[in-house]
Amino acid sequence: MKDFIDVLILVILFGLFGYTHSVLASLKVKEFIRKQFGKAIAFYRLFYNFLSVVTLYLIWEYAPHPSTQIYRLSPPFDYLVLLPQFLSLLGLIWCFRYIGSKEFLGLSQIERFLNKEYSDDELDEKPSFRIEGPYKYSRHPIYFFSIVFLIFRAEMDLFYLTVVICFIAYFYIGSVYEEKKLIKIFGKEYEDYQKKVPRIFPIKLVNNKS
Repeated sequence: MKDFIDVLILVILFGLFGYTHSVLASLKVKEFIRKQFGKAIAFYRLFYNFLSVVTLYLIWEYAPHPSTQIYRLSPPFDYLVLLPQFLSLLGLIWCFRYIGSKEFLGLSQIERFLNKEYSDDELDEKPSFRIEGPYKYSRHPIYFFSIVFLIFRAEMDLFYLTVVICFIAYFYIGSVYEEKKLIKIFGKEYEDYQKKVPRIFPIKLVNNKS
């Protein structure tokens, strides 16, 4: 019973995190902040990332940790999981080559603001539509490689399993809202891209938009 309550608390906390994270990333909130603070919205992306990291840390540190063991791989299988984890890290590095790590973190925005180069029509980042590299195989390759890294683990307990499931759910639900925003920005061009490239996993399921 205690494990059930602990898992329920974890799911609620991650649900609140995901909801808040998505709301703060919405165009409506960003446009409101730009209206209030003008070009100082250049600092919003860095603040958003910092808040996300701190919130996740607090959940990880202080949320219940149901410790029931699911499995534990014995040697040499415990070392074999390092291979997909390593490949997924390489995949993430591959992704960041195409999106620009400084823009993703929010540092490029601050540089443009300080150099008085911030555009009036920018929100917290320069909108970009990428179809090169990993984006030819997955519309959200960062989510894909993150999932691969998370699921391959030598030892799994109930806490970590719950966290992984919550992250996978967040990635999928978050991608739905993210793509609604991208359709508003890029229109039919992005809708055509949805038809050609799978959402997260680089395989075609029932249809390409799944």
